[in-house]
Amino acid sequence: MFNPIASSLTDSQVAPTSFKVPHRSTTSILKRLIDIVGSLVGLLIIAVVFVPLAIVIRLDSPGPIFYGQERHGLLGKPFRMYKFRSMVDGAEHLKSQVENEAEGLIFKNQYDPRITRVGNFLRKTSLDELPQFWNVLRGEMSLVGTRPPTSDEVMHYLEHHWQRLNVKPGLTGEWQVNGRSTVKDFEEIVRLDLRYQALWTPLYDLILIARTIYVIFAKVGAF
Repeated sequence: MFNPIASSLTDSQVAPTSFKVPHRSTTSILKRLIDIVGSLVGLLIIAVVFVPLAIVIRLDSPGPIFYGQERHGLLGKPFRMYKFRSMVDGAEHLKSQVENEAEGLIFKNQYDPRITRVGNFLRKTSLDELPQFWNVLRGEMSLVGTRPPTSDEVMHYLEHHWQRLNVKPGLTGEWQVNGRSTVKDFEEIVRLDLRYQALWTPLYDLILIARTIYVIFAKVGAF
């Protein structure tokens, strides 16, 4: 579901001109090749698990199988990100009724009542993220990058926050391998995103992908 706030964003609100400087990773052919190969592998996994996941999602909670939401990617450009639905249908309209346990411009609640039983499993195993491989193949996301923010988050960004969007958003990144859902301070997430930009190399991407696989199977910091 698209966030209605997005339609009110002007170009100047999407990203200040002074921060429209793409990171060198955005022009890396090797990074793009890694993304293409990884996304094709991910889409093959989706082909295998789609039918059983679709059945349990629908049986557990009425509504669509997939959930689409407008997010902001490289230089603040909006795109539609996809997930397997892990919340009740219409969850966005219930967001104001749920306490935000995070600090700053992110939203987290460990026991969010909107999450379905199957959705809880999908989130802990990161299976809900699988459809984002389609976003990676399309070039809207990368395997490794920063968490793509929602429109109501970027509307309140300060100048230094925009620097995190100088890379493509990623399925995984520094935040996911350094605490994952337990990181509840937005400024810490920004710090980790800028650390990624400073350390980036194609090899570093592969290291973060390997660490992500460990974090997922070890269920580190997931809820």
